Order: sequence, then structure tokens, then C-alpha cells
Amino acid sequence: MRHFRLWNVHNVAVVLSVTLYMCHIAGCISIHSAQRNLSRSVQEDAVFSVDVSSTGVPTIEWTFMSGAGSRSIGTWQPGGNINITADYSSRVRAYENGSMILMDLRLQDTGFYLLTVTEPAGSSKDVGFVLRVNEVLYEDLQYLSITGLALGVVAALLMLVTWLLHKACMKVKAWRLRKQMPGEL
Repeated sequence: MRHFRLWNVHNVAVVLSVTLYMCHIAGCISIHSAQRNLSRSVQEDAVFSVDVSSTGVPTIEWTFMSGAGSRSIGTWQPGGNINITADYSSRVRAYENGSMILMDLRLQDTGFYLLTVTEPAGSSKDVGFVLRVNEVLYEDLQYLSITGLALGVVAALLMLVTWLLHKACMKVKAWRLRKQMPGEL
């Protein structure tokens, strides 16, 4: 009886070599991100958390896109210079793993953020993020303060009415006691 082997050591070595070669040619860029849809309020910070890995030293580039057009945020290489554009220089913190923090959010920051990772060989990979910036409605704070004031006035009026009823009740009790005592005058 003959035993058939599907894979021998030589075949496995060939497949692994071809796979590694294809990864090297393709660049094997890997970008991992736990959250790609972000929702924050005005003046908060947005953390675009990613973990970039590649076979070489990649170039990391962030771009902002909205209905008004696209703007470069910054470009850098791990271990190299971080070049943040003038529009974002005071509000962006860049990290070697590709992550970025956009601080002091504005309503205009709502849009699509594109991370492009490019290897020296020229291969690249893109990942998109959506950021929605919500406005803090100060009208809500005014509504809450007016409601609190109105409830305070109602509570004060109820305490006043309770005090007046207590006084009236005491006077009625005193009047009944005087009425029940015979012959005093």
C-alpha cells in the first residue's frame, strides 16, 4: 500500500519562499485601527489610533478631505522628521506608529481623514477615517438654568404657602381653645 503525501518539505519551502517574495514585492503594508468612525464635540481632541507595519521604513501621510476640498495635514517617517503643515502645526501631535491626535476640534474639522502609507519601493496602502464634530449647544445650558430657577421659585412658593397654612392652623387652634374655656375674660 502506497501512502500519498500532499506536501513534502521541498514543496512547503517553495511555497513559503514564493509567498515571502510576493510580500516583499507587494510591500506588505499593514494598517490596523480599532475605530474608524469618530464622533467628538467642539474643543475636544480626536485620536486617530493606528498601528502601521511594513517591510521597510514607510512614509506616513495624513490628508483631510471635505466638501470644500482636500488639505495635507502632515508627512513623516518613523524615526525621522515630522512635517506638519502650518494649518495644523499647533493642533496635531504625530506618532511614529502612524497615529495622530487632532486637538481643539472645530466644526470645520468634520470630514474624511485619509492615511496613506508608502514604502520606499513605491507600494502604498490607504485607510480612511470619518470624523464628526458636534457643536455644544449652549441653548441647552440656558434651558437647564431657567428650568432650575423656575423650580427654585416654585419650591420657595410652596414653602411660603406651607408656612402660612401652619400659621393659620395655629391661630385656629388658639381660637378654638379660647372658645372652649368657660368664663374667662
